[in-house]
Amino acid sequence: METREQWSNRAGFLFAAIGSAIGLGNIWRYPYIAYENGGGAFLIPYFIALLTAGIPILLLEYSLGHRYRGSAPQVFRKISKKWEWLGWWQSFVAFIIVSFYVVIIGWSLNYTYYSIGTQWGDDTEAFFFENFLGLSGGFWEMGGLQWKVLLPVFLIWLIIFVVMHLGVRKGIEGASRILMPILILMMVIITIRAVTLPGAGEGLNVLLTPDFSSLTDPQVWVAAYGQVFFSLSIGFAIMLTYASYLPKKSDLSNSGLIAAFANSGFEFLAALGVFGALGFLAASQGVDVNSVVNAGVGLAFVVFPQIINQFPGLNSLFGVLFFGSLLFAGFTSAISILEPTIASVKEKFNLSRRAAVNWVCGLAFLLSLLYTTQGGLRYLDTVDHFINQYGVALAGLVEVLLIAWFVRRLNEMRTHINEISDIRIGNWWNLCLRVITPVMVLVMTGFSLFQEWLKPYEDYPLNGIALMGWGSVVLTIVVAVVFQRLDWKQTQVQGGKKE
Repeated sequence: METREQWSNRAGFLFAAIGSAIGLGNIWRYPYIAYENGGGAFLIPYFIALLTAGIPILLLEYSLGHRYRGSAPQVFRKISKKWEWLGWWQSFVAFIIVSFYVVIIGWSLNYTYYSIGTQWGDDTEAFFFENFLGLSGGFWEMGGLQWKVLLPVFLIWLIIFVVMHLGVRKGIEGASRILMPILILMMVIITIRAVTLPGAGEGLNVLLTPDFSSLTDPQVWVAAYGQVFFSLSIGFAIMLTYASYLPKKSDLSNSGLIAAFANSGFEFLAALGVFGALGFLAASQGVDVNSVVNAGVGLAFVVFPQIINQFPGLNSLFGVLFFGSLLFAGFTSAISILEPTIASVKEKFNLSRRAAVNWVCGLAFLLSLLYTTQGGLRYLDTVDHFINQYGVALAGLVEVLLIAWFVRRLNEMRTHINEISDIRIGNWWNLCLRVITPVMVLVMTGFSLFQEWLKPYEDYPLNGIALMGWGSVVLTIVVAVVFQRLDWKQTQVQGGKKE
């Protein structure tokens, strides 16, 4: 059996962990969520959510991976053989996510090139949806492959394939060490330039002016917990797997705090840059800032090209910096999302890393092809919504309930953290994971289900939502149960002793 890979040092782990947490959502989701939920006042529920759910779950996953030193299925098998399926569920959720996440990175690569000379023209919406994506007329009109989308996606997969073959230290850590400093520098440049544009002050006022009355709205608190949950790479085996590569003597609590606050700092920095740029666009068009605010792909690939068109001098450079930041943020996240499935398959079937990478990357690329068709945007949007709302969140909830209530190992995990960390965690951690986190995730899920009941997501056809949306969630659970029933192809280690 191969010796377990390790990070070269703590700094290498932190680069990789922060690179995983800082992704596309930090740039195009957080600014809009903050704007929509109280502006500056949103920081209050956000940091409460970070301290009572985000950091506690992050430290729990660090402790599980570091204490039991294995992939997610192996870790949960060591805790109880009947819970191995949970590790597979989290791994397959990650597998589904990376299959469409890489497609968005491919779009970012295209737009980095299109920024040179603003090749998207004046009608950025028509260019993105019609010229670039070739979006079909209806949900089930799949159409053919869009080569403009497929070729950059293939190139991104090829680079990911090479990085993952290089392993944890040379591949994932090496890429993160190079890309993260460049990404942060790019975002600093973007933000400084954006907040100094004409009209930027109005955009920042819209973002930062606190609406304290929003703090009495339960939906704002649900949004805060949701943002923290989805932005820290928790709930789908990434941090558990990453922590398993740490040396036995590693400061877990300090590393967790650094990763969490670095992620939050980047989100806030990106929000300043985005709203400074939106203020400039509104001033250029003579409209109110609220009329140009958008989120997700609309913000990145429709609104920002409009901003770049209006940019005073060196607009191509600003475009390359913005879409390059999406490219780098997405890439470091994508390799982290892929690693849990690779580690799980490698250990379950006693494969070499090369073989595991070949299988997982190959199958994920084939699944990515669905999202490079003319109907791909709708399929991507549907799977993204449901797998995040009811895959990541529920898998994370089950993980917390398992450790806090079913096998009752919170004290054991807390002892493990405190034995090797400078910053000791106390009973507040147990309280958060036993009560606050489960309650808030259940409220989040209940609220989302209520919204689904009121109105079908994006008014997509019910059969499309059932197959692509709920179907993707159910599929991850079914496949997880099937994989638990398969035999392990190597001697398992239980509690430090061979079975």
